[in-house]
Amino acid sequence: MNLSKKKVLASKALGVGKNRIIFNPEGLSEIKEAITKQDIISLKDDGIISIKPVKGRTKVKRRKTRRGPGKIKKTVNKRKQIYVKITRKLRNYIKQLTDRGVIERDLYKELRKKIRMRAFKSKANLKEHLKSNEKVDFDRQSVSEYKIKNTKKKVVKKVEKTAEGKE
Repeated sequence: MNLSKKKVLASKALGVGKNRIIFNPEGLSEIKEAITKQDIISLKDDGIISIKPVKGRTKVKRRKTRRGPGKIKKTVNKRKQIYVKITRKLRNYIKQLTDRGVIERDLYKELRKKIRMRAFKSKANLKEHLKSNEKVDFDRQSVSEYKIKNTKKKVVKKVEKTAEGKE
């Protein structure tokens, strides 16, 4: 018995795909006699024709919203700006300390790695860490003295260059 035409009729009448329609083997004679869409609908109500459920996730159950690192958009920019400001500030500070000779090269590299890993929340936190470190010698020169000496050197060099240029 070929009931493919009846399956097509049932799929149109019930508004589902052909593959989802199941005929009950006990009611095959009644299915053969069904001609109209109304007959098919009445057979479905009787339970002779049934419909398979949809495979996969149903429309009612929604996927949980994913909020992993790839989905965050708005707050990233602000966080990144804060990170950049802090790292620049701390890197400049440890660069000044190495120029003055307060910290050695190996400690400088170690501190840069820690800054990259966000081990320090602020400049004060970094200073506190350095004071607890035994390798650091803050008695060499204060930062303000260093800045004053550097600016004086720059001014003197500029004056010398302008004097040479006029001659």
